[in-house]
Amino acid sequence: MAAPHDINHLVSGNPRVMVVDGSKLVRKLIGDVLRKELPEAEIIACAGLIEAQAALAAAPVDLVTTALSLPDGDGEAVARAVRTASGQAYVPVIVVSGEAQSRLEARSLGEDVTDYFDKALGHQALAAFVRGYVRPQPIAGARVLYVEDSRTVAAATKRILAAQGLEVVHVLSAEDALEYLHEHRPKRDRETGAELGSDVGVDIVLSDVYLKGVLSGRELLSQIRSAFGYGKRRLPVLVMTGDDNREKQGALLREGANDLVLKPIEERLLVTKLLFQLRVAAMPEQKEMGA
Repeated sequence: MAAPHDINHLVSGNPRVMVVDGSKLVRKLIGDVLRKELPEAEIIACAGLIEAQAALAAAPVDLVTTALSLPDGDGEAVARAVRTASGQAYVPVIVVSGEAQSRLEARSLGEDVTDYFDKALGHQALAAFVRGYVRPQPIAGARVLYVEDSRTVAAATKRILAAQGLEVVHVLSAEDALEYLHEHRPKRDRETGAELGSDVGVDIVLSDVYLKGVLSGRELLSQIRSAFGYGKRRLPVLVMTGDDNREKQGALLREGANDLVLKPIEERLLVTKLLFQLRVAAMPEQKEMGA
């Protein structure tokens, strides 16, 4: 197999990661996990917006995680500070909060925020998430059911995914995707009705919203969550959309999409989000982060 395509967001071999949180305990917990997972990284811990602004003025950083609520401001203010600091315009800023999911569904996080992380997933998942930006690690053999009706777009995206060691099953419509999932649905015991096995044929679904055919990507999502009964961890669904309507984007998340990737697709963000969802699905349940 060819070596995975390098999609690192960061240029530095020793990235500087700024962790902003009002809780000293949370800063320490996040910092300890990141040091373990990314021993080459330098962690800059900040208790709030003012400390973050001072750190940004002192030296550039490569990535920022911030709580949404801070003693002297909020995570969006940190994101704006990152964007206005010299040389910081393209630094990933990740909001870490128990409110992030609801804010994302309401599409109320500002454009300065690169991504979000739900703290209910735990510290180890956060480390995997940050690592996805700093040092993306391929998951060889993971299976992607990719639903895209444009063969040209599909060819380019399949190359991106294959470069990460992923196995891609490409179909042109939601109907074809549902047929594939039906064919690979676990058999059930005739007496008890219990499923005989847990493999559903793929590890993640990547689907466009607007598709040729009767069914849309949104209706495919609905079928996966309702008719099949597959939850977000059993079968993650990553939805691609070029629709900038925030209400429609929020509806996709409320209806069961694990995350969205906005078009035009940015390669690094697509791979980071996809690999992260695969890793979270494989992780045991963890306690929520907190002070």
